[in-house]
Amino acid sequence: MSPASAHRALEAALVAALVLVALLTLSPTGAGGWAWGDPATELRWYAGALHSTATATQLAGNLVLLTPAAALAVLRWPALGRPAWLLPAAVATGAAVELLQWSLPLGRVVSPVDVVLNAGGAVAVGAVVAVVHRAGSGRPQRVWAGA
Repeated sequence: MSPASAHRALEAALVAALVLVALLTLSPTGAGGWAWGDPATELRWYAGALHSTATATQLAGNLVLLTPAAALAVLRWPALGRPAWLLPAAVATGAAVELLQWSLPLGRVVSPVDVVLNAGGAVAVGAVVAVVHRAGSGRPQRVWAGA
């Protein structure tokens, strides 16, 4: 596969991953409007994740929501694997989801904790993909050190 074809395939997969994120997070779930997810209450709720399958599922879902998109973006644009680029991109993407949930009448809970969980999962996977991608390319492994 030519580099141009590989880039187009990665871009198509990235668009598909982002469409899936939109379908999962921007579909209506209530009577309209939005609710504020109090961070302290939500953190206490997540602390009980070991005792509740529903809570553990919600926690895992928030952690993995942006991981496919992060992996594909880092593969397509390897410079995005640097923390100076990856962290702001992940936070901005997670925040965009919450802002859309706030601005659209979807009946969703808007939560800063979700932004942190979404970004944390994306950064972790993006960093691993960056390191593995660099290892496979024969380039030096200075992804996180002084990047």
